Amino acid sequence: METCITPFPEVKRDNQVTGGELKRFPARLFDVPPRIKNGDVPGVTSELYKEDNKLWEKHVNECKRIDRLLGTARYWNIMDMNAGLGGFVASLESLKLWMMNVVPNVAKNTLGVIYERGLMDISQDWCEGFSTYPRTYDIIHANGIFKLYLDK
Repeated sequence: METCITPFPEVKRDNQVTGGELKRFPARLFDVPPRIKNGDVPGVTSELYKEDNKLWEKHVNECKRIDRLLGTARYWNIMDMNAGLGGFVASLESLKLWMMNVVPNVAKNTLGVIYERGLMDISQDWCEGFSTYPRTYDIIHANGIFKLYLDK
């Protein structure tokens, strides 16, 4: 069971949470999470995190240009099947949405980063059944998910 638990980083002061100070929501959606600032996520730097945010903002803005109802009450239940750093869901920036970030268990464990952004997340093996019926989501985002399971 130990391998399934994402550990909290060490806290140095009482006003820190999970190893660093967090901004209030929604500002913390785009602030560099303490895990990344502290170098606790191998291969992910502050610069890479910021680039990922810019990329997802660009993609989501294009999607909103095509579907003007995205980010409104029309779509309120969204799942990202390969959440990465949570950039897709963060870029939607709508308090009207129920958003679930899923980190495949064959991918890099970024659950702590997504949590520090103020978002919900879960780990899942997509070769297994999911605990909620996927058709209950208005939008399912699956960027790069099939590459992860090519040899499975």
